[in-house]
Amino acid sequence: MPAVFLKDRSLLFVSGAEAQSFLQNLITTDIAALGADEARPGALLTPQGKILFDFMIWRDGDRYTVETDAGQRDGLLKRLTMYKLRAAVTLAPQAEEGVTVSWDEDARDSQSARDSRFAKAGVTLTRRAGRQGDGAEALYDALRIRHGIVTSGSDFALQDAFPHDVLMDFNGGLSFRKGCYVGQEVVSRMQHRGTARRRVVTVSAATDLPGTGTEITAAGKPVGTLGSVDGGNGLAIVRIDRAGAAMAAGTPLLAGDTPVSLVLPAWSGLVFPASADEASA
Repeated sequence: MPAVFLKDRSLLFVSGAEAQSFLQNLITTDIAALGADEARPGALLTPQGKILFDFMIWRDGDRYTVETDAGQRDGLLKRLTMYKLRAAVTLAPQAEEGVTVSWDEDARDSQSARDSRFAKAGVTLTRRAGRQGDGAEALYDALRIRHGIVTSGSDFALQDAFPHDVLMDFNGGLSFRKGCYVGQEVVSRMQHRGTARRRVVTVSAATDLPGTGTEITAAGKPVGTLGSVDGGNGLAIVRIDRAGAAMAAGTPLLAGDTPVSLVLPAWSGLVFPASADEASA
């Protein structure tokens, strides 16, 4: 069973009598629907609907554990404290750093939470606070690249991406039924109008891909930007209308000078539109 310690992840706890309602009215995740052993992605958005902070969240007894990038935790804690006001909520960082991820059919135990993003892709992967493994982080990166699961920093910049861009409308991290939260009106409008054009794709090449940040083009025009890379495989967020039109026309797609193929994650159910008319249908 692979077990990888992610040293650059940090945790904070949200507890108290009003913890559920506090989070439910603030973040993208439907906290009321969160299973007892389930970790879901989530985000705190800007009023304009872009991702300000992203994280994983799960129940831990009577409290909620929020796992985020170590560089984000203090800022997230400060922002949550700003919204707290007089709510009966306690916000506390965990001193211990890092999270262990494990995967295969025997990965679950009573102290871990099942990652809903990987579950969508048919993989049982759990997350647990602290260090319980010594597998190389490259193993985890290769797994998430293969299944189209992005991470902020490597694959997209905070305050630059909408939840739809990173497939949160499919991976359990974005609710359209629970009511208002910060940025909800914008993402709901995108959902109902079908205006999401930027999407996560897996990228493959016959040779090693160039580095993160390399532009992906079709006939010299930008389509998207390469994110995480593992040899000849990678992730990118691309304009699927532009990529689809190029693919339908037989126009080569290039990451820098490297020919690439793009595939939408199967678990998303998305397909490339073949034309601008189809994209807006």
